[in-house]
Amino acid sequence: MPGVITVTADDLTLSLEDHLARTSAALEANGHLVVLAPAEPADPARRRTHTVRAMLDGDRIAIVPLAVPPLARTLLGEQLRQLATADLGPGVLAGAARLLSYYLYSGALLASVSKLDRVPVSVGAHVKSLVPGRHFAVLAHPEPYLGEADEQHVPPGPGYHTQLAVAGDALDTGWVAGPLAAAWHTQHLRQVPLPPDSASWWGTSRLVEFTAYIADIGMLYQLVTSVRRDTCTWCGLEAIGDQCLFCATRLGERAAPARHAAPASGRSVEAPTRPQLEPHKR
Repeated sequence: MPGVITVTADDLTLSLEDHLARTSAALEANGHLVVLAPAEPADPARRRTHTVRAMLDGDRIAIVPLAVPPLARTLLGEQLRQLATADLGPGVLAGAARLLSYYLYSGALLASVSKLDRVPVSVGAHVKSLVPGRHFAVLAHPEPYLGEADEQHVPPGPGYHTQLAVAGDALDTGWVAGPLAAAWHTQHLRQVPLPPDSASWWGTSRLVEFTAYIADIGMLYQLVTSVRRDTCTWCGLEAIGDQCLFCATRLGERAAPARHAAPASGRSVEAPTRPQLEPHKR
């Protein structure tokens, strides 16, 4: 069963030797590792992960860079660990990380956007950020959105059944649990710990981070298994997408299905418009 690791700033608290030993033990226990890392190549935690990969059996470790907020990356790791118990090989599981990231709606309630650089911030928003008591609703994924947090201003949400994870208590969570959850037709509200990277990612510690995600493992499995699979000609792993994320071998061009089947509830999930999976960045 392949293992899934989510990279955070906490990894940098370990010495390189300890990090190497921990990853080596996980590799031996699971056979293959899928590592979810920040998208920025210069991110210290990601660079550390590449160093560890280079010192071990690299072809059994897939580093998947993801341009999503920390809470979304954490929840995606949770989804992949659930899928790892099914009949999905490591190559398919690594490709599923990119695929399923498009079904996450992730944002935050912020007290200030003065240091926010993840979404476009207008001059007017910067000025309003100086006024005490103003709260901002920000959506970073899948499409950027920034507005004041009130009942009349709610970012667009998913058109399919999701649960809403909420992390952080530095601000009143009433807007998230109330107007946002209602507008997004949330099935369940779940409190989770705030990821260690959230404050630096959002540019402030005064935040409440939230992510809408598919909790139904059956739906997740259907989404992944509806995508065409190919066998990598180099390492022999079954994979989805245009590249094996373990050995970086190209698999050819691929067209994503226009529609994914839904579970027995009768609702369907439209596949978002998205590019092909990005090449693996070694």
